[in-house]
Amino acid sequence: MPPPNRSDLVAADRPALIGPLDTIEVSVFGIPDLDREMQVDASGRIAMPLAGAIDARGKTAEELAAAIETSLKAHYVRDPKVTVNIKSSVSQVVTIDGSVVEPGLYPVTNQMTLMRVVASAKGLTEFARQNDVVILRTVGDKRMAGLYDISAIRRGAYDDPPVYANDVIIVGDSPQRRLFRDFVSLSPVLAAPLIAVLQ
Repeated sequence: MPPPNRSDLVAADRPALIGPLDTIEVSVFGIPDLDREMQVDASGRIAMPLAGAIDARGKTAEELAAAIETSLKAHYVRDPKVTVNIKSSVSQVVTIDGSVVEPGLYPVTNQMTLMRVVASAKGLTEFARQNDVVILRTVGDKRMAGLYDISAIRRGAYDDPPVYANDVIIVGDSPQRRLFRDFVSLSPVLAAPLIAVLQ
């Protein structure tokens, strides 16, 4: 197999958006008194001396820097140069639930895909239905759902779908397999194969 090209090693860019309770670092060139690390409040706003309250929710770091510059100019700061860095994000997460080893919230990166979220959750449980994985997503004002088959993705039948912030992934459970395991664990050891009728 040939080695990947440099472009193959870089994921396609997805904008990192700032949301409530994210921690950001703001630097104003030449005015160290305005440099600070702060947490976005629950309503998605930040407050800075001279700039006042600014809505940060849904903005990229560059867009928030431009908004801070505009606000500083309005308060008599001449030609401010602002940089914003996202230090940590709690708003850009994906939720995975159902038959995975560690369900929960996981941070979204540029490279996040369904298989990577499953791997972050330590994989599927023994009762997971690989052909019953649902991704729930809101696009505009529409709630959408996609049904995926992890075994087909593993075989290369189709691409590993990208996952975005606020997606909810639900991995289905196989009650028949669970029932069979419980039945076997309650049965005495048999010399012949055990056949169970599952409903």
